[in-house]
Amino acid sequence: MSWKNEWKALALMSVVFLGCYFLPVGVPRFDRAIMEALHLVKWYAQEHVLLCLVPAFFIAGAIGVFVRQASVIKYLGAGANRFLAYGVASVSGTILAVCSCTVLPLFAGIYRRGAGLGPATAFLYSGPAINVLAIVLTARVLGMEIGIARAVGAIVFSVVVGLLMHVIFRGEAAEDPPVETTEADGARPLWVDTLLVASLVGILVFANWGRPSDSHGFWHAVYSAKWIITAVMAGVLAVMLLSVFRFKWWHVALAAIPALAVAVIFNGKPVIAFAAGVAGFSVLTSNDRGQAGDWFKSSWDFAKQILPLLLIGVLFAGVFLGRPGEEGLIPNRWVSAAVGGNSLLANFFASIVGAFMYFATLTEVPIVQGLIGSGMGKGPALALLLAGPALSLPSMLVIRSVIGTKKTAVFVSLVVVLATITGMIFGAIFA
Repeated sequence: MSWKNEWKALALMSVVFLGCYFLPVGVPRFDRAIMEALHLVKWYAQEHVLLCLVPAFFIAGAIGVFVRQASVIKYLGAGANRFLAYGVASVSGTILAVCSCTVLPLFAGIYRRGAGLGPATAFLYSGPAINVLAIVLTARVLGMEIGIARAVGAIVFSVVVGLLMHVIFRGEAAEDPPVETTEADGARPLWVDTLLVASLVGILVFANWGRPSDSHGFWHAVYSAKWIITAVMAGVLAVMLLSVFRFKWWHVALAAIPALAVAVIFNGKPVIAFAAGVAGFSVLTSNDRGQAGDWFKSSWDFAKQILPLLLIGVLFAGVFLGRPGEEGLIPNRWVSAAVGGNSLLANFFASIVGAFMYFATLTEVPIVQGLIGSGMGKGPALALLLAGPALSLPSMLVIRSVIGTKKTAVFVSLVVVLATITGMIFGAIFA
């Protein structure tokens, strides 16, 4: 028996016991923080797991099984053309209107297929940060100058962060991730796999299309037709199941009938039909012994790795920071007081809070608007907008499981430092 290990176990048990013994149950702020955490987890499960994460898991699984390793390495690998690799990674957010958590399965997928650490982390930052709708909303609500600064800063950040990650870890095996090989490489024309992934991305994007501020115009028309477009994308996916994976037509029909029936019965509640469609698709692919079965297995592996960490992270984020507009253990007035003016501390604090707080897509704009109304400076506002959407406590936990503690710490530090510096410069110019 090793007494050293036993002392460690005793110390851990003592800490847990003391924490339970002195648990401040009954203290209003603590009780409210626990309720806020539970509300946030419930909201996250209702609004993000089904519509955002589930499609993202299937996209990541498709990347891991169907996308050619040679293509990923050619365009995003360590030896790829720098201009092409970082150019592609830095503008990916204009296509994917996702949050810091939804982008994680996609990041893990391309990283494991051979993408270099630099381009992969550039994609990781740009996915949630360069959201066209969020940038437009920022410009309209917070002003044109901060909207333009956010757009330019996010694109530059993604390239700079990616390049710095490449330089810092160039001497390690960071640029040679554990590549997952499959027999699918070279099995089909490239356009087939591209269309498959594109249909999944279409489902992800349009199922989560947010309501625009205007009640008319092109973007509102897209919003009004979002579920019709999502259904069309699902139809394309069904055709590919028949033509590419050679499923029997009646198998696909049986998988689709529950979703169609639920859509008719629960008219006006398309999320229920979406859930039925996901269930049917999962049953169909999980029972296949070919590439479709490999696809489901790869997607399920991503879900097992990522989802528990995200939910734990959301729970802790809710305890400390609460939901948007509500308080956790940390009072909102402390945050508002700490981000006034344009000092180094104010910008740094805004970056730190943004990095750890969870922002759903587009919710950062009204939050920053409220903070500005409470005295937040323009510099800290930009710093929070640059650090917040790209990071969160839940996403950090998952990133660590993919690239390790050291690289995750450096990635988070780079984002926080760059956001702080950019906020100070912006605040000095537009004081």
